[in-house]
Amino acid sequence: MNWVALDLLIALALLGALAAFSIVAARWIERVAPPQGGFLALDGERLHVLDRGQGPPIVLIHGLSGQMGNFTYSLVARLSNDFRVVAFDRPGSGYSTRAPGAPASVGAQAATLAKAIRRLGLGRPLVVGHSLGGAVALALALDHPDCVGALALIAPATHPALRPPRVFRTLAIRSPALRRAFAWTLATPGALLARPLAMKEVFAPEPPPPGFGEAGGGLLGMRPGNVECASADMIALDADLRTLPQRYASIRVPVGILYGRDDHILDWRAHGEAMKTAVPSLDFELVDGGHMLPVTQPDLCARFIRRMAARVTAG
Repeated sequence: MNWVALDLLIALALLGALAAFSIVAARWIERVAPPQGGFLALDGERLHVLDRGQGPPIVLIHGLSGQMGNFTYSLVARLSNDFRVVAFDRPGSGYSTRAPGAPASVGAQAATLAKAIRRLGLGRPLVVGHSLGGAVALALALDHPDCVGALALIAPATHPALRPPRVFRTLAIRSPALRRAFAWTLATPGALLARPLAMKEVFAPEPPPPGFGEAGGGLLGMRPGNVECASADMIALDADLRTLPQRYASIRVPVGILYGRDDHILDWRAHGEAMKTAVPSLDFELVDGGHMLPVTQPDLCARFIRRMAARVTAG
C-alpha cells in the first residue's frame, strides 16, 4: 500500500469517526433537551409547536440557530396567564423538520408559519420575532397580512450586513454539498468545544444564564441537521435582506422594535433605528442589554410585548 492510499484511508477513518461522534452527540442532546410542545403536520413536514394559555393570541418566532427555548426559558411564563402564547420551532430548527432541498428563504418560512397560524385558528395575532425571526415576521406581515395584527420585533435582522456576525461565520457555506459535509463531521464536535466562548459572545455583555443549554434548548442547534439548516438560513437571509427593505413601507400594521444598545450580534442603528424611515409610526425602544433580551431580560420584553398587544386591540 502506498502512502497516498494510506493517507486516504486515515482521512476516511477520521471523517467516519467524526460522523459517528456527531450522531451519538445528537442523541445525547435530544435526551437532555427533549421537545417542549406537540407537533403539527403541514404539507409532509413536522412543525414543533408550544400552545399555552388563553386570551389574545401571540406568536413567537426565534432566531438563527435557536428554537422555542429562547422564549420558553423565561418569557412564556410571563405572558401565558393573559394571552394564548404559541411558540414555533422554525422549519429546520429545533424539532421542526425541513425537507432536503426545500427553500430556506424568510418568505418560504413565513409561508409555512402562515399555514400553521391558519390551521390553529389564531386569526391576526401579535407576531413577536427575535433576530432572524424578526425578518421572518416582517415577511409574514408583507406576504400574509391576514395572519398578522401587529409586529413586536426584538433585536431583529432587517437590513443587509457587510458580513455575518463573528460567532456565525463558520455557517457561511454557500455550497449545499460542503454544507452537509461540514454539518455531519466537524460542526458538532467543534460547536461543543467552542460552546463556552460562543455562548459568551451571543449573550454579551450579559452573562449566559445557567442551564440554558438544557432548559432553554441551546444545545439543540449543535446537532448536525440543525447546523445544516442554520447555514442555509444565513445564506438565504443575506439574499432576502437585499430586497425585503424595499417593501417595508407597505406594512399596514403597528410595528414595534426593542433593541439592546450593547448588542454584539446586530447593530441597533442599522437594523432598528433605520426602520424609522420606512415605518414613520415605529415604536422604537433602546435599552441597556445585549442580543438575547428574551432570555436575559424577560420582564422588559414582556412589557414591550404587552404594549404592542394593546396596539392590536386598539387597531
